[in-house]
Amino acid sequence: MTKPKALLIDITKCIGCQACVWACKEANHLPDTEKEEKELSATAYTVVKEKEGVYFRRLCMHCNDPTCASVCPVKAFEMTKEGAVIYDPKKCIGCRYCIQACPFGVPTFEWQKTNPLVRKCNMCIQRQRQGKIPACAQVCPMEATIFGERDELLKVARKMILQNPDRYVNHIYGEKEAGGTSVLMLSNVPFEKLGFPTNLTDEPLSDLTWKIISKIPNYVVISGVFLYGIYWIINRRMELAELRNKSKDSDEDEKITDKI
Repeated sequence: MTKPKALLIDITKCIGCQACVWACKEANHLPDTEKEEKELSATAYTVVKEKEGVYFRRLCMHCNDPTCASVCPVKAFEMTKEGAVIYDPKKCIGCRYCIQACPFGVPTFEWQKTNPLVRKCNMCIQRQRQGKIPACAQVCPMEATIFGERDELLKVARKMILQNPDRYVNHIYGEKEAGGTSVLMLSNVPFEKLGFPTNLTDEPLSDLTWKIISKIPNYVVISGVFLYGIYWIINRRMELAELRNKSKDSDEDEKITDKI
């Protein structure tokens, strides 16, 4: 039986080298940008920020019971047995409920594209299934990011706090937040000072989602069908336009051939 995996990020060890950022881009075939990206975007699944004198990473937290999956009307998000929350662009209808629902403000949208998709870290699930570890953990020169079974990493984190009480805040971020996540963090600075949401309930937010949705099932079903209908129509029009363009190009080629 596969045990859920996780990333343990020790903020006290991060030197801000950006190695994780570039490794992520390479592993996910993301374009390089001239300027250093400081916010998550469609071209940056992880970023390194600086605040309160420390460097720290921002990326998808991979909730154990993801809210993004609970609000998605077409099940484009899935919590895998490996512990990663993944996204299927073929199912997405562009409703962006996931962006609004994420308690950590992670998913981003390809606003500049005509057929935009949601983008976020997938914990290198493609590498995991090849027996490799996430690219960010592999390249970190300071081992500020390590990868392993979630239960074991929690034991490691607790031991580190116990042995170094003056070095760490007595809190493992991600252990219980929003029901727990597959990204765990240690810090020497209170997490609220770094901008992490600290007012989250220990209860999975998806439980709250269904308490609300169950009261209005017809609205959810109708809106899901409506949005999917719009998605199908738009894509169908794009396909027909592409076919017409190809047909025109073919006719022009024939005319040119006839003249020759």
